[in-house]
Amino acid sequence: TLESPGDYIERGSLDGSNGQKKVCPFYRKWLKNCSGLDDPNYGYSEGRPCIIAKLNRIINFYPKPPKNNSDLPEELQANYNPFVLPIHCTAKKEEDRGKVGSVEYFGLAGYAGFPLQYYPYYGKRLQPKYLQPLVAIQFHNISQNVEVRIECKVYGENIKYSDKDRSQGRFEVKIEVKS
Repeated sequence: TLESPGDYIERGSLDGSNGQKKVCPFYRKWLKNCSGLDDPNYGYSEGRPCIIAKLNRIINFYPKPPKNNSDLPEELQANYNPFVLPIHCTAKKEEDRGKVGSVEYFGLAGYAGFPLQYYPYYGKRLQPKYLQPLVAIQFHNISQNVEVRIECKVYGENIKYSDKDRSQGRFEVKIEVKS
């Protein structure tokens, strides 16, 4: 069903011989607290900021989730799904570990990750109405009046990380919540 993660959806060849391809819808309401529908300030006015994460669109890319949940951070293991590429955010530096507080993720069916049924992407010409899946990340109790560096990392068999390209498979944000 649309409300739960599923496997890749093959929609034919990339040569355009079958015309435009269907797309899976993505509903803003799935981002719950971070959708902007109930809170137009996305949690910022209450000191519980939201950020939105997405994967870059890569034509004909089949992201592969980790083979088993033991390859994931402990917080993700209980919610493991073989049809979801999980994302996890934590303090970038060891000294900031206690400053991040609780983190909540919102997306399709409440999973902290990117469902496979949105892949592969066929490109703008063949999928002009494509909406890539998003994950909203809300930080509930970040320490106040101090800048906290947070790293969010996507886990997958074919997601590579590089020290030279720090945006490969992960991203970093700095958040400071003023009292």
